Amino acid sequence: MTDAIKEAYLNIERAMYEFNTLLERQVGAMRESEASDPIKLERMTQGAKAMRDSSAIYLSYAKFVAYGMPDSEEMLEE
Repeated sequence: MTDAIKEAYLNIERAMYEFNTLLERQVGAMRESEASDPIKLERMTQGAKAMRDSSAIYLSYAKFVAYGMPDSEEMLEE
């Protein structure tokens, strides 16, 4: 694929990593807070996990497409 497509993929990968990191920090801050609502904490914890899992699936396929849909995983460039 083109360098522009690969770069766009890498930008998405970085953005999702940052987003998931910030969600995990928020969960941590909520856990440490005595004023935290347990229902909101549970929802945020589950939401952060869902985003992490979903983004891993999305990125796996996006990388596959960005690198030209190769025949095997070994053909994916790092």
